[in-house]
Amino acid sequence: MSLYDFLVLVHIFSAILGMGPGFMMIIIVSKANNLTELRHAYKIRNRMHIFTMVGGTLLLLTGLLMGAINTYLFQQGWYVISLILFLIALAFGPFLLSPRSKPIKELLKNAEGETIPAEYEGMSKRLFFVERIENIIFLIIIVLMIVKPF
Repeated sequence: MSLYDFLVLVHIFSAILGMGPGFMMIIIVSKANNLTELRHAYKIRNRMHIFTMVGGTLLLLTGLLMGAINTYLFQQGWYVISLILFLIALAFGPFLLSPRSKPIKELLKNAEGETIPAEYEGMSKRLFFVERIENIIFLIIIVLMIVKPF
C-alpha cells in the first residue's frame, strides 16, 4: 500500500467518523420530551462533537496531503470546490453555530423543573437551520468526492 493509498483509507474513515455523527446531532436532541432528557441529549451531542472535530481535522489534513502528493488535484474543479466548501463549513462553527448554541446551553443550565422552556423552540430552530445547511454542504462534498464531475 502506497502512502497515497493509506491517506485515502484514512480519509474515508475520517469521513465516516467525522461526518456520520454530525448528521445525527439534530435527531438526538429533537426526540427529548422533558428537560432531563434534553440535557442528557445535549451531553451526548457534545460527546459526539468530539468525533466530528477529530474526523474533520483528519479529513482536512489527509485531503491536503493527498493534494501535496498529487498536485494535479489542485487543478481539478471537484477538489478545489470541495476544499472551499469544507473551509466554509468549518467556519460555520465559530461564526454561526457557536453564537446559536451558547444561549441554548445557558438556558438548559438555568432552567428548572421538567418542562422544556418555551424559548428553546425558537433557539433550536435557528441552530438546526444552520446545521442543516452545513449538512447539505457536507453531502455536496461527498457527492463531489465520489462523482468527480469536473
